[in-house]
Amino acid sequence: MEYRVLKDNELFLLTDKKGDIPLNHKYGLGLYKKDTRFLSEMKITINGEEPILLKSEPGETYESSMLLTNPHIEKDGEVELWRESIEIKRHRFIYSDVLYDRVTLRNYNPKKVKFTVELSLDVDFSDMFIVRGFQNGTTGKKLGVSQTANDLVFSYVGADDIKRNTRVAWDEQENANVNDQTIQVPIELDHGEVKELTLYIIPTLAGEKIEVHDWSLAYKGLKENYKTWNESVTNISTEYKPLQNLVDRGIQDLQALSTDVGHGPFFVAGLPWFGVPFGRDSLIAALQMLPFQPDIVRGTLRTMAHYQGTKKDSWRDEEPGKIMHEVRYGELANTNQVPFTPYYGSIDSTPLFLILVTEYVHWYKDMQLFEELEKTIEAALDWIDLYGDRDGDGFVEYHQESSKGIANQGWKDSADSVVHRNGDFGESPIALAEVQGYVYQAKAGLAQIYEANGQEEKAKTLWKQAESLKKKFESAFWMEDKEFYAIALDKNKERVGTLTSNPGHVLFSGMLMEERAQKVMDMLVSPAMFSGYGIRTMGEGEAAYNPISYHDGSVWPHDNSMILLGMGLLKGDEQANKVISGMIEASQSFENHRLPELFCGYSREEGKPVPYPVACSPQAWAAGTPLTFVRTMLGLYPNIENNQLAIHPKLLPEMSELSLENLPLGDGYLSLKVKRDSSGHQVDIHKNTTGFLIQKAEHVSVNV
Repeated sequence: MEYRVLKDNELFLLTDKKGDIPLNHKYGLGLYKKDTRFLSEMKITINGEEPILLKSEPGETYESSMLLTNPHIEKDGEVELWRESIEIKRHRFIYSDVLYDRVTLRNYNPKKVKFTVELSLDVDFSDMFIVRGFQNGTTGKKLGVSQTANDLVFSYVGADDIKRNTRVAWDEQENANVNDQTIQVPIELDHGEVKELTLYIIPTLAGEKIEVHDWSLAYKGLKENYKTWNESVTNISTEYKPLQNLVDRGIQDLQALSTDVGHGPFFVAGLPWFGVPFGRDSLIAALQMLPFQPDIVRGTLRTMAHYQGTKKDSWRDEEPGKIMHEVRYGELANTNQVPFTPYYGSIDSTPLFLILVTEYVHWYKDMQLFEELEKTIEAALDWIDLYGDRDGDGFVEYHQESSKGIANQGWKDSADSVVHRNGDFGESPIALAEVQGYVYQAKAGLAQIYEANGQEEKAKTLWKQAESLKKKFESAFWMEDKEFYAIALDKNKERVGTLTSNPGHVLFSGMLMEERAQKVMDMLVSPAMFSGYGIRTMGEGEAAYNPISYHDGSVWPHDNSMILLGMGLLKGDEQANKVISGMIEASQSFENHRLPELFCGYSREEGKPVPYPVACSPQAWAAGTPLTFVRTMLGLYPNIENNQLAIHPKLLPEMSELSLENLPLGDGYLSLKVKRDSSGHQVDIHKNTTGFLIQKAEHVSVNV
């Protein structure tokens, strides 16, 4: 189903293309806050008849508009309203936890018309887990509906004893009636006359006070927020419009997905189902944004540090030092019916947290934040060694302990995602290939920071551990007959040998032997793995390959982005540009030219990309993927040891220039333009206040 979605901070709206939330629909439409549905019906009719949709623009994630008109309406042989007489415009946005919804009516009939606009409303206060059909459980009760001359208040007390309200207010209308939760507004319009009806929908929990602004002031405030956001992000420009549009769309979507739960801004995972703090998703999206906007990185690190595990709790798969997987705020979580307050069933969140710390310090040289987080960092390292390595073999493994937890705890977390070549599922404890790479990258990166900070003993210990892991990984995961790495080791330490994208993440770690890294890059762009639009999660021809599966043959933009970061680091220009070109082409087939969470893995020869039916869009790490295209094409990789920034540009054949204005680096900014012509690439640096030396590739000329 195509839907329209809006979000600002913790409030988001999901409607059909008309802008309605029909009663008893099956798609989870509604207005949500804190994992509770605060509006389960919102439908407009004219004289009891549904309007006809003319146009529905996906627009921005912060506002939406729909254009509708009336059907032909007769009663007892008398025409009440001639067809297409009334133009109906719906315009809505969310600002400061209030949904502003305006209906503008214009009469195109040559005569005066009279009709009634009805706005039907209901609230079920359902928990997100129940809406999605994942859980049932003990819930609270509705307290009824109260009304005044120009508002309705729906009330509910949850099983968690938290009172939840939805207040629906409207501009005063002298003749407005409320009948069975339907606002009825009689309208009279002369030819060409226009009238506006405005609703203000305010969800609240536990008596919180929320200020409702004048429509125009709220809209101005929203626009100013986006202007401030755009000014805080590095300006990226290219004459290649498909890439420019994709970058611009991603940056806007990321602003919509930014949230602050008290520790600074970070990105929630995605809409509609994952508008919450999410360990790996939030961390990877912050990593994608890292070179272009540091505030998000700081907020992400502080948020994850706040939720770091402190005890052994099998119900939540929690252990001391572990970085959480996901936080939920609904009544099922609050009453411990689901283990998500937070839930810790993620094997990769902890090393990804450490990677984000190291990449941030390498890029910005911010030792103050490093020192602020040092206890969190040490606890995370202890978790890797004491709990992550469950059997002391040097690899980090996962195993589900919670009865309502997640079985597969890597990023491919569906039940069928780790499968042997004969079709048998891998049994836990499972050591994933990419997780070993994350651990190596985290320890090696931290060792560099400790060395630069004069903490030699800590650095030596981490280097020793990293080198040991590197040797063990090559021995245990490399499949000589396939010239590729296994996705995992199962509980018997047998290789799970299916060809997958997972080993591609290890490229970014710097852990792989050079010759084998080249073979990995070649395999990832081979016909088995590369669909023409992106790298598949599983190779075509494998026993479990399924192009319409969630994790066994689909294409995930963020998966490709993690691989691209490694290809860029290793100067795999040809392979990287092949992937980037494919994904840019794929984006042209999706609504608003937006990369979704995932799409099906059918080959390009079979036609345009096939959408995955329930993919989230916008999704943070999909929105951040175009930013990795830019970083990879420019070859931007800082080195903390020699205070240099590598620039190794390789633009797509379709491009001739790419510019960055005010790229934050160190304690300053860098601005540059890369131009490509028949003689190669030229880099013009017209601002460098960073303190970093620019290290150019041999075939590139640099003008400073």
